[in-house]
Order: sequence, then C-alpha cells, then structure tokens
Amino acid sequence: MNGFAGLVRPTDDEPRSPLARAAELCWYVIVISVAAAGVLWLAGELKVVLLPIAIAVLVVRGLSPINNWLRRRGWPRGLAALAVLIGFLAVIAAVLALIIRAAAGEFADLGPTVSDAVDDVETWVVESGPFDLSRDDLRDVREQTANRGSAALRSSEGSFTNAAALAVEIPTGGLLALLLTFFILKDGDRFVDWFRNLLPARQHELVRRLGTRSWSTLGGFLRGAATLGALESAIISLAMLAVGSSLIIPVAVITFVAAFVPVAGAIVAGVLAVLVTLVSAGPEQALIIAAIALVVQQLDNDLLAPVIYGRQLRMHPAVILIAVVAGGALFGFIGTFLAVPVTAIAVGIGTEFRIERRRPGPDEPGLGAESEPNPTAGTD
Repeated sequence: MNGFAGLVRPTDDEPRSPLARAAELCWYVIVISVAAAGVLWLAGELKVVLLPIAIAVLVVRGLSPINNWLRRRGWPRGLAALAVLIGFLAVIAAVLALIIRAAAGEFADLGPTVSDAVDDVETWVVESGPFDLSRDDLRDVREQTANRGSAALRSSEGSFTNAAALAVEIPTGGLLALLLTFFILKDGDRFVDWFRNLLPARQHELVRRLGTRSWSTLGGFLRGAATLGALESAIISLAMLAVGSSLIIPVAVITFVAAFVPVAGAIVAGVLAVLVTLVSAGPEQALIIAAIALVVQQLDNDLLAPVIYGRQLRMHPAVILIAVVAGGALFGFIGTFLAVPVTAIAVGIGTEFRIERRRPGPDEPGLGAESEPNPTAGTD
C-alpha cells in the first residue's frame, strides 16, 4: 500500500491534485472492502465457535451486575460465577415451564391459525380486492416465496441445514456457551488485563475507553430491548384480550423476543397479532389491533426508544433496518439478532478512534482537560 500511495501522493513541494486524492481514496476503499470481505468470510467459517462466544458475551453482560454485587460482598470469583449461572438457568427453566404449562396447546395452534388468516386475506384479495388477481396467481406467489425462502435458508446456513450436523453442533455450541459464560463471569477482567498488557503502554487508555464504550453499548441494547419488548407485549396482549382474540400468550412471547431485533421484529410481531386476531375475532377487531400496533411502533421509534436506549444506541431506524437485513442475508436468523448490537459497537469504536485521532499529542497544544470530549459520558 505504501508503494501505491507513493505513486498517487505528491511530494511536499507539489500540490495534491483532485485525481491523486481520488485515487488514494479509491485505494483505501478497496483495501477496506477486501479486509471486510475477508472478515465476513472468516466469521462464516467459524460461526460454530463465534456464535457461542456471542451468546456468552450477551448473557454475561446481563448477569454481570449480579456477579459484581456478589463479589463486592466477599464471594470468591468461582463461587459467585457458578451461583449466578445456576440461578440464571433455573430462572430460564422456570419461565419456560410456566409458558409451556399455560399455553402448550396455543403454541401448537398458532401455525394453523396464521395459515387460516393468510387464506382469508387471499380470499378477500381475490373476491373484493382492488387488484385483478386470481387464486392461482396468489398460489403461485406463495409457492415462489416459499421456494425462495427455502433456497435462502439453505444458502445462508450451509451445513447447518444438515440434520446430522445440527445434532452435533447445537449441543456442542450450547455447552461451549455455558462454559464460556462461567469463565467470563469468573475471569473476564483478567482476560481484559491480559489483552491490554499485550499492547504498548500508550494504547492502554484507548483500549480501556473502547472496552468501556462497547460494554456500555451492549448493556444499553439489552436493557432497552427487554424494556421495549415488555411494554410492546403488554400493550398488544391487553388489546387482543379487549377485542376477544385468542392465542394471546404465544403472541406476547413472540412480541417480547422480536423486540431484540429492532424495527423488523416489531413489524413481524405486529403482523402476527393482526393475523391471529383476524381469524379468532374478526376483521374489525383485526383492524383495531393493526392500528394499535402501528401506534405502539411509532411511539417506540420516536419517543420510547431514544429515551430507553439513550446514548448507547443512537442509530437511525434506516441504519438499523439495513443492518438487520444484511445480517440476515449473511448469517441467517442469528445474523438478524446480532446485527444491531454489533453495528452499535462498531459505530462506538469508530467514534473512539475519531476522538483519538483528534486528541493532541504530548508536545502539541490541546484544548485542556476540562474541554476534552468525554466519550463515556452517560454510560454505566
């Protein structure tokens, strides 16, 4: 790269022409694009390992306040980590048991109910809709959509579609995620110190700020998604109960989980609630649920999300939607789930590097400590 840059970068005595600046910029874009493509390819090849690591980091971020609270009260590292992990697994098992006991039959009826709702929509489009479409046309569209979805799933998941591979990878990945969760809870700060000591001393402060911002961003995402999911599921559930709809618990659970995929998750959950209400209560009630879901989504995007996520996840909905779609295209469902926190962390890291580049050196005049921007302001 230095050799090429020497061809396009003039000497100090020569002015830089627009063509030279454009050539240098294009070279940097090409290098960055190739590096990004290599990283994505490597991530796809190593997703059997990277996925458990990502799950472990997310779980640790949620459990770290409890783990830190126990350690401040004198609990040994290993005992505190083991107690927190066992407690987390017990809570998850209890919640799943309650949901299954309360709505096992309803979850089984959810698929047929949605299928019936789609059939009702098709009937309306054919008989009363504004478009001149026949039932055969709609059937062809459904078949093409299903075929393309299956092809996309096969291409994005690769070996994961093989039943034998799934039988090995899921238990192995789950066990690896549990072990990593325990070790990160127990020795996470030691891992960070070890990594920081591998770098030059002048980079230690930058690494600390990067870690602080990334950790805070991840925590803001988890807290915000959980809070918004609880609010959305409560409002949709009460609305469905008021109009006399059924399958309320399954829709509420899916709405809560979908909140961890911002924008796209809310749309999918809202459509699901409308379809279920259409079959179980009627078209007028379905329109009411659609209006409520639309209002809730707008309130989330314009009012609640900026307040709940705060400064940790300040991204435009268009950026979030592009990240979710790109993550799904590259890594399937897991990509849609991890796209937003990964993008938010990447944006935060980029911000820290820009601040570091503007920071004056030891021999340069600066702005003063009191006027220097504080990148971790507002973080926990």
